[in-house]
Amino acid sequence: MTQNRQATYAALDAWIDQHFDEQVRFLQALVQVPTDTPPGNNAPHAERTAELIKSFGFEAEKHAVPEQDVKDYGMQSITNLIVRRPYGDGGKTIALNAHGDVVPPGEGWTHDPYGAEIVDGKMYGRATAVSKSDFSTFTFAVRALEAVAKPAKGNVELHFTYDEEFGGLLGPGWLLEKGLTKPDLMIAAGFSYEVVTAHNGCLQMEVTIHGKMAHAAVPDTGVDALQAATAVLSALYGENVKYKQVLSKVTGIKHPYVNVGRIEGGTNTNVVPGKVVLKVDRRMIPEENPQEVEATIHAVMRNAIVEFNALHGFTGEKAVSIDIKQLVLANAMTPLAGNKPLVDAIQTHGEVVFGARPPAVGTPLYTDVRLYVERGIPGVIYGAGPRTVLESHAKRSDERVELDDLRRATKVIARSLVDLLG
Repeated sequence: MTQNRQATYAALDAWIDQHFDEQVRFLQALVQVPTDTPPGNNAPHAERTAELIKSFGFEAEKHAVPEQDVKDYGMQSITNLIVRRPYGDGGKTIALNAHGDVVPPGEGWTHDPYGAEIVDGKMYGRATAVSKSDFSTFTFAVRALEAVAKPAKGNVELHFTYDEEFGGLLGPGWLLEKGLTKPDLMIAAGFSYEVVTAHNGCLQMEVTIHGKMAHAAVPDTGVDALQAATAVLSALYGENVKYKQVLSKVTGIKHPYVNVGRIEGGTNTNVVPGKVVLKVDRRMIPEENPQEVEATIHAVMRNAIVEFNALHGFTGEKAVSIDIKQLVLANAMTPLAGNKPLVDAIQTHGEVVFGARPPAVGTPLYTDVRLYVERGIPGVIYGAGPRTVLESHAKRSDERVELDDLRRATKVIARSLVDLLG
C-alpha cells in the first residue's frame, strides 16, 4: 500500500473525528421522526432526510411509490430516496443502502424511543441500531470521501428505503424493478464486527382457522376454533424439533425454525371462538428450496386440522377449515463471487480501525439485500452497531448504538470506498 494511500486513510479518519458531533446530531434528528411499520407512514421521514442532507450539498431524488400500491401492501406511504454522487467516467457504481422503516417500540422502554437520548456513550431510540444509524454512517463516509480523497472516477449512490420490515419489495425491490438504479456493488446496513455475506430466507403467513361461534353456556352447538388452533400450534412446534437436525453449512446460520408471532381470535369471554388468526414466520436456511418449504408447512397445518376433525367427529358444517395466505416470501441471500472486493476492503480496514478482523459470515436474519443479489449485484451487510443483534436491543425496548461503533464503522466505510473506487 502506497504512502499516499495511507495518508488518505489517516485524513479520512481525521475528517470523521472532526465532524462526528455533527454526525451524531444528524442521527438524532432521524431517530426523532417516527417510522413505525405498521402502520408504515414513512414518507415524512424521507422528506426530513432529504431536507437534512440538502444542507450537506446532497440532492435526494424522491421516488414515491403509488399510493394505491402502498395501501394494497398494508402500509400508508413510502418515498424511497436515491442520492447519486458521480465522480467521473470509468470505475464502479457502489450503492450504500439503509432502511428507515422500523417495528413499533413496544413496551418496557426506560428511555424515550424517539428521544435519541445519549447516556454513557450510547444513543437510545428506535432505529438507532437498525438502521437509521447507517443513514449517518453512509452519508458521512461519503462526505469524508469527497472532502479528502476527491475520487476522479466511478459513482456512489445512497439508497434510503422504507420497506425492509414488510420484505423490501416496495423499497429496493421497487427501485430495481423500475430501472432507477443498477449498481455494480452494494453495501447494506449492518453491524460493525462482521461482514455478512449470506442470510436466511423467510416465509410469513396469515393462517385463519374457522370453527363455529356459540354461546359458552351451550358449547356443543359450536366448534371451538381456538381449540383447533392448538392442534396447529402443536404441529408447528413439533416441526421445530425436527428442524434442529437440518443444519446449514454457512457459518453463522444454524437451522430452520418456525415462530408464531401473533394470535388473534374470539369475541368475548362467554363466546366459543369461531375464528382464530395466526401470524406464522418460517425461517429458511440458504440450502432450502422456498417452494418446497411452503408446500411442506402448508401440509403440516392442513393435516393437523384433518386429524382434529377426525378426532372430534366433526364433519360437514361442523368441520373446522383452514385458510393460509402468504404475506412474505423472501429468498435467502447467498454469496456472489463478485463480492470479494467488498469483503476484502471491509475486513482490511475493519482490522485496522477496530483492532480485529471482522469475519465473513452468514446471519439468521433476512434482509432486503437479497433483492440486489438476486439481480446479480454482489452485496454484503456492514455498518454501525454492536457484535450481535441481541446487544443492540433491535426490535426490543431500549434499542441503542454505541457511538464509538458509529464513528469507527464510518471510518471503515470511507476507507473501503477509496479502495473500491480505485
